[in-house]
Amino acid sequence: MSLLLDNLLIFSRLLRRAGVEVQGNAVAALVDALRYVDLAVRDDVYHACRALLVHRHDQIAVFDLAFAAFWRQHQGGRPRTAAGATPAAEPPAAGVRIEDLLASHDEADADAAAPGGSAKIWSTSGALAGKDFAAFTADELAEARAALSRLAWQPGQRRTRRWTRGRGARVDLRRAIAGSLRTGGEVVKLPRRARQVRPRPLVLLCDVSGSMERYSRMLLHFAHAVTQRHRRVETFLFSTTLTRVTRELRAAGPDEALAAVSRSAADFSGGTRIGAVLKEFHQRWGRRVLHGGPVALLISDGWDLGDPLELADQTARLQRSCHRLIWLNPLIGTADYAPLTRGLQAALPFVDDFLPVRTLTNLAQLALHLNALA
Repeated sequence: MSLLLDNLLIFSRLLRRAGVEVQGNAVAALVDALRYVDLAVRDDVYHACRALLVHRHDQIAVFDLAFAAFWRQHQGGRPRTAAGATPAAEPPAAGVRIEDLLASHDEADADAAAPGGSAKIWSTSGALAGKDFAAFTADELAEARAALSRLAWQPGQRRTRRWTRGRGARVDLRRAIAGSLRTGGEVVKLPRRARQVRPRPLVLLCDVSGSMERYSRMLLHFAHAVTQRHRRVETFLFSTTLTRVTRELRAAGPDEALAAVSRSAADFSGGTRIGAVLKEFHQRWGRRVLHGGPVALLISDGWDLGDPLELADQTARLQRSCHRLIWLNPLIGTADYAPLTRGLQAALPFVDDFLPVRTLTNLAQLALHLNALA
């Protein structure tokens, strides 16, 4: 399954480069769907991929060509097809050639092989991809840490209120008048301006209470990896109190960063009062870190000792203050788990995405989800 996931991640990037709008959670849904499909039958895989990855009719032709080229390249021959079934073979959309798609795919793989490359996820960590973080040994933790350092975290861009030179719809009157001084007062050219865009910030709120103890170390490595790869990240740890650790996680070495975090945060493995902590976050840090339409990641198992009504109120306030609120829970995917605690039941109506964060595969899917946010 890890090799299949690697191929699907590469294929989704290939489609995005070709202009197909692959949604953030589509790859995760496709992985689940392919469990019920015979992977040796080309048409079964084709229709499953097209149903979940393509959402516009005019993109089917591009998908067909990309799928055919990718299938040949990664299967090493012509696999059998179901009787009587033949995928559509329309010409590609204007300006898109399958040679260009394959060239960009090959370049992405070459970049991933280079030091610091982020296009490829992990191939050497395939055995760890689906392993629970709580069961990692020290050697596996080091390997997973190296894999995390290769992921890219780009939660979309936002338009600011500032304008810059560009091919926008608005005329830049100031530049037009200034230019007319050189032509005797006549406006010869109408310069344009466009809104300036900036990458969205990330805000991490990580639960380090007693119930999260098995996952805390790995999730701190995750927070450090995100801080190193994304320019604007704010990270907070909480149990019964809130601690800002943004500066500590900026240390280049993960061991040094985690040591600094341990010295700063005093309430590791304590109780959990998420509602009270979020209220403190809004009062002390909200104006400072929630400007610019950030994406907020709240990482917790949801075991809360506080008032559910307060948690619901503060979660709703956080959702209103950010572009997207994503709750990451390491218990999702474990046997017989259901979000039945009073705190989660109160908070989930105000959460945009409720996703697992238990394995390396979950983090790879989270990276794809964030990178797909416009």
